[in-house]
Amino acid sequence: MKTSLVWFILLTVMSATIVSFMEPNSASPKIKEEIVTYIADGITYKSFVAYDDSKSGKRPAILVVPEWWGLNDYTKSRVRQLAGMGYIAMAVDMYGNGKTAANPQEAQEFTKPFYADPELAKSRLDAAINKLKTYPVADLNKLAAIGYCFGGNCVLNAAKLGADLQGVVSFHGGLGGAPANKALLKAKILVCNGAADKFVSEQSITDFRHGLDSIGADYTFRSYANATHAFTNPASTETGKKFNMPIEYNEAADKASWNDMENFFASLFGK
Repeated sequence: MKTSLVWFILLTVMSATIVSFMEPNSASPKIKEEIVTYIADGITYKSFVAYDDSKSGKRPAILVVPEWWGLNDYTKSRVRQLAGMGYIAMAVDMYGNGKTAANPQEAQEFTKPFYADPELAKSRLDAAINKLKTYPVADLNKLAAIGYCFGGNCVLNAAKLGADLQGVVSFHGGLGGAPANKALLKAKILVCNGAADKFVSEQSITDFRHGLDSIGADYTFRSYANATHAFTNPASTETGKKFNMPIEYNEAADKASWNDMENFFASLFGK
């Protein structure tokens, strides 16, 4: 009996010790998500915000601008990823009222005004920035934006037009639009481009880089082998087949570009 009691006590102590080592030193992530509405220029926008509510203090704030399909589940998934990394992130409703496109024809109609007037994209991002600034956990001195395809073009043009951002990242985004202007550009730039992207010509790359070089802009241009347009979206392969579009998912390029973004933000904001 005594021997059994001794073993029971020892096992109890060992179990308690193991549990204590397994317990994290800080609270586990508790991602808070919400749809936020705001009005700008008479239009109601329904954006999506997420951040780790178990973490105290301010943290960098990241805008996420969707592909031309609009604010969908894919865009939200990227916002959740950023929240898990310790940022507060907002997926931006660029079209208003949470509108999304069901097919390329609708998407083309929705995006046409933005390509015709780059200032329009900046005004929509400005409204989103103003909303994001109302969150107490957002560090107003550490703001950035990332964008996919259409969204990549939007964040690049917003930066060139002087948006209040420290940095922008474009994933397989178009490179046309506003000219580079040294008096306006404040942000550092990372471009993540697919080497096999049929929507981004070599001439557009040359013109884009020449414009930034001419004003001494702080930018990095990454090109990923065998990556087509929309290479970061796991659904793009099926979407490409459905609508006969030259797009497909590339896991290696997706991971490499996300890693490049992480390093870019670490340099921009500090680890």
